[in-house]
Amino acid sequence: MLKGYTVPLSPLGKANLVAAPPWHYSGDVIALEFWTDPAAANATLPPGLTPDSQSAGHVLALFVDWQFTAQDDEFLDPARYQYREFYVLVDAMYKGRPVAWAPYMYVDNDSAMARGHAQGYPKRLGSIFQTRSFAARSAASAPIERGTRFGASLSVHGQRLAEGRLTLREPIETPPAALLKSTVNRRYFPRLTAGRHDDPAVNELVMAVTDDLQAVGVWTGEGDLRLPEACGEELHALAPVRVGSGYRFSMSCSISDLKILEDFTVAGKG
Repeated sequence: MLKGYTVPLSPLGKANLVAAPPWHYSGDVIALEFWTDPAAANATLPPGLTPDSQSAGHVLALFVDWQFTAQDDEFLDPARYQYREFYVLVDAMYKGRPVAWAPYMYVDNDSAMARGHAQGYPKRLGSIFQTRSFAARSAASAPIERGTRFGASLSVHGQRLAEGRLTLREPIETPPAALLKSTVNRRYFPRLTAGRHDDPAVNELVMAVTDDLQAVGVWTGEGDLRLPEACGEELHALAPVRVGSGYRFSMSCSISDLKILEDFTVAGKG
């Protein structure tokens, strides 16, 4: 019998893109808070989510340098299981509850992309970089202290889609409240069968379930973000009209579950 959690299923079950959950993550985060045109933010919302009337177009952009493992010490294979990510979180509401919605997300690793698709994150391949901090001090070490500057970027198909900057000012106890909202995603997988192209095989609104979430070493400071227009892309439609604070911290979490909020294939909508 062929084995594996995802394709490709194989005799030993080692060839699949993604090992079975639970999945464990640790990473360094640069988060930049900004406000965009509310109409542009609301235009990204899927069925089941409604605009947050208190948001005024509030969005978070996140650059993350991740390390992953499942149950077989995958972190010892960094070529496969380290990756970098960029995504945006738009304020939204689900049945009166404030939530976050991720309309765009990019990673530089195929396993991370497959895990994201299983969760409903719309991950695409991109090149993501951020300034790293090192313990040995030098002009390049970017120590975690007042005045240190960090840069971050996203490029896709040779085009720059995002550029971020952060200057640290002071440590704080917790990351911004917007980062602690539950994230709602849309699991969507189309059919290729003729006559059923608009009848997806999977069409669910889901809520991420995160275990043991930790955020440590949180600093805040002045942020800056640019989302330049690029051919064939729509991320720039969320370009900031105002940028707020930026944050730098380390975080970890585990994932082994997902909550289905609505199944549109059953409801006949979406």
